[in-house]
Amino acid sequence: MAAPVLRWGCPGTCRALAWVYGVSRRRRGAPTGSTSSWIRGQSSLAQEPLHTSRKPRKGEHKWAAVVGLEIHAQISSNSKLFSGSQVCFAAPPNSLVSFFDASLPGTLPVLNRRCVEAAVMTGLALNCHINKKSLFDRKHYFYADLPAGYQITQQRLPIAVNGSLTYGICEGKRRSQVTTRTVRVKQIQLEQDSGKSLHDDLRSQTLVDLNRAGVGLLELVLEPDLSCGEEAATAVRELQLILQVLGTSQANMAEGQLRVDANVSVHHPGEPLGVRTEVKNLNSIRFLAKAIDYEIQRQIKELENGGEILNETRSFDYKLGCTVPMRDKEGKQDYRFMPEPNLPPLWLYDTTSLPAGADSQQVINVDQIREKLPELPSVTRERLIQQYGMLPEHSFTLLNEVGLLEFFQNVIKETRAEPKKVTSWVLNTFLGYLKQQNLAVRESPVTASALAELLDLLDSKAISSSAAKQVTDVKKGNPRAINRLIGLVRKATLSRADPAVIKAILEKQLSRHGSCPPA
Repeated sequence: MAAPVLRWGCPGTCRALAWVYGVSRRRRGAPTGSTSSWIRGQSSLAQEPLHTSRKPRKGEHKWAAVVGLEIHAQISSNSKLFSGSQVCFAAPPNSLVSFFDASLPGTLPVLNRRCVEAAVMTGLALNCHINKKSLFDRKHYFYADLPAGYQITQQRLPIAVNGSLTYGICEGKRRSQVTTRTVRVKQIQLEQDSGKSLHDDLRSQTLVDLNRAGVGLLELVLEPDLSCGEEAATAVRELQLILQVLGTSQANMAEGQLRVDANVSVHHPGEPLGVRTEVKNLNSIRFLAKAIDYEIQRQIKELENGGEILNETRSFDYKLGCTVPMRDKEGKQDYRFMPEPNLPPLWLYDTTSLPAGADSQQVINVDQIREKLPELPSVTRERLIQQYGMLPEHSFTLLNEVGLLEFFQNVIKETRAEPKKVTSWVLNTFLGYLKQQNLAVRESPVTASALAELLDLLDSKAISSSAAKQVTDVKKGNPRAINRLIGLVRKATLSRADPAVIKAILEKQLSRHGSCPPA
């Protein structure tokens, strides 16, 4: 059968999913609860401590935890997966809805080429096998924000399978030892997102916003190769970096562009896997780690007290720091999967199998996409270690903090100081200042050029190390005056003033205005 017609789309946003395991048990009359939280910004895994489940005390039976992840990443595209509706976060409710998105009779899906390319690129970056033929299916379930009563996905034959994601765990007393680990990627598939249900408790109403309905998702299914919250959080952070570098997803968890479902079970080593529970819609790396570790301890406590673990779906209450039951866990039979009748098989090609005279607008060449792959985070870290002689943990921090690598590279370009000194100042003094002021790198009043000039003054011994640190000491003064103070010292240096004069200028400004002069 011929390949389906492809529609051009452009970058926008994304989400992902993973695997489940264990014996299925139905729960009768499970209580319901709801908790989800949207947080602003993205926390740095390198800067925020994550706590793993406790070690067993002497005399206790040892427990082993098994964790699998299902990750939904919203694809960066200007239009939706099967319609031409625009993708835009926080648009007015129901302002970006086509007839197909609203499931009006007679409307048909048209596949977005950009979404297919994003799936192929992500699969290649995660060492997956790209299926030349993949199929679309209908997954039936009934929510108010799913107008058609089903979701178009790839259950039988997804676009990519059998990959791997490598990540590094910082260990040791000072977390200075980096251990490389790998989690298997079972599959990557394309699917539609649902809309949003907005609950108005004051009026006892539920309102539906279909702006998100039909937005393209990457569902990434990870095998249950993880054992604690820290491993899961580190793996997801690495995946987030990869998606952002590829441009296949903005992966902003605060905007719902990356959402994680965690499947957790515990068992005694050497015995069969235990019954698993699913913790849904985790939208923060920090909450992901906390939810998994809590669920591991909850299951151990329940089993040690003679209870049983129910095969259910739970949510994480970030205020209470615990998981709460939502509903029974659905099985494949509940979704009534069937082939999507309105979409033919999706065919992909490589250089050797490309048909003669094929229209480049209607076919996708996997080899061409492979050639365009950018430098991945793991390669960037290795380059930083080799080029600048930095420690592995420092390379992780530079990449984990949004915008910090670019800031570091700009300082390196503009200063004569040694790379090791630049690394120390950026990661300790500069990043410490940002953390103290609760600022992101892009919000910093200290520019890369200003820090480079300060390091040049320090390198030429025009100012002492203690004086340079006073300049960036924001505990007493106005941080926005740092650039001006550096300018004053630079002018005195360029005028070839005596070092004692320069020191006097600096000390006078610091004593008069605290840590630095007013802006």
